Amino acid sequence: MSLLDQRTVKNRILAALPVEEFVIISKHLVRVELSLGQPLHHAGDPIETVYFVESGFISALTMLSDGQPLEIGLIGNEGVAGVSVILGATHSYSEKMCQTGGGAYRLSTIAFKDALAHCPRLRDLLLRYVHVFHVQVAQTAACNAHHELGQRLARWLLGAHDRSGVAELSLTQDLIAVMLGVRRSTVSIAASTLQKAGVIRYQHGHITITDRVGLENA
Repeated sequence: MSLLDQRTVKNRILAALPVEEFVIISKHLVRVELSLGQPLHHAGDPIETVYFVESGFISALTMLSDGQPLEIGLIGNEGVAGVSVILGATHSYSEKMCQTGGGAYRLSTIAFKDALAHCPRLRDLLLRYVHVFHVQVAQTAACNAHHELGQRLARWLLGAHDRSGVAELSLTQDLIAVMLGVRRSTVSIAASTLQKAGVIRYQHGHITITDRVGLENA
């Protein structure tokens, strides 16, 4: 029997597994702590480990020709970093970097594939997640092309709030600028506008969401 109690697991995919499948995969899971700025995968490198996120959130970043990163999606406890392995990928198409501290369950790609061979419900849930992540990436591309920065910032903060589970986020304007692919000065203007509207409070690198509905409307 697994020593890991499924009832304590916060990753939504692992928590939704039938007990017999959870026992199979839990034998390979290692709980790890994630730190702010920690890279999990580098673009072009082999995917040797997969991470089922428990807390905090991870950015998937595409690297532009000038070396600057641009965020294409967020991964929280709804998902998995390295899930493209299920589609046959062997190398990472993007950077995966921790945007906050947190925790995850790590396992090797070999163990991951072995579990998939014996866990049909796990495979179904992961394929559903791949679809959800694809939708997120497509929506991000559409928003980046057509929405003004205040709307994009509001959407990003909502996504971060969903995944972090806390109203106060430790985020610098420099970090947000990199994630949204804009200048720091424009982030400052957009954040000030949202603050004046009463939906967030920004101070000393901390953004607190004070009005979730108002942020959704924004």
